[in-house]
Amino acid sequence: MKKVLLKSAILTGVIGALVYFYASLPDVSGLRTKNPNRSALMELRDQEYRREGLRAPRQQIWVPYGAVSEHLKRAILLSEDASFFSHKGVDVAELQEALKKDWETGSFRRGGSTITMQLARNLYLNPSKNPLRKAREIIIAWQLERALSKRRIFEIYLNIVEWGRNIYGAEAAARHYFAKSASNLDILESATLAALLPSPRNTRGKGLL
Repeated sequence: MKKVLLKSAILTGVIGALVYFYASLPDVSGLRTKNPNRSALMELRDQEYRREGLRAPRQQIWVPYGAVSEHLKRAILLSEDASFFSHKGVDVAELQEALKKDWETGSFRRGGSTITMQLARNLYLNPSKNPLRKAREIIIAWQLERALSKRRIFEIYLNIVEWGRNIYGAEAAARHYFAKSASNLDILESATLAALLPSPRNTRGKGLL
């Protein structure tokens, strides 16, 4: 009898946890027509800067997909997610390789994140490497892929991704680093901005500050 009650309690707990997990996922359908003006990452950075006593006004200028240089789009796809337009939000092969490396090293350093997964993380989650957060990232990425077109996903990404200390989006980055619009970035400038994405606040090491 005790075993039956224990199994029932465990099952109830698991079901409750799953219900809570799915109920806490965001509704991404509004992104079809509404441009997000804030993200979880922006709010986290604001808190960090306040704690450090730093004054870093947020720089972000939303522009449509067509107002971003094709050079920059290609550079980002090559560096961040070459199979973006063919996968369904998760690059299974890359994720498996990332999990294998993490298992071998006993860490969660390599994320294997696609552009869609990065967007899910930036918009709704924290940047920690724990497995539960990663699971939420994957599920939200699938939600985004079902709700939005690839072009729309990439457009939002191009406008909210972090490109320096409180610099978000291609237009703000282009103006900050090159004093020009994102639509006018050349090949070298685009490659430079794409190279910043893995560690966007480490611009000193990349010779930009």
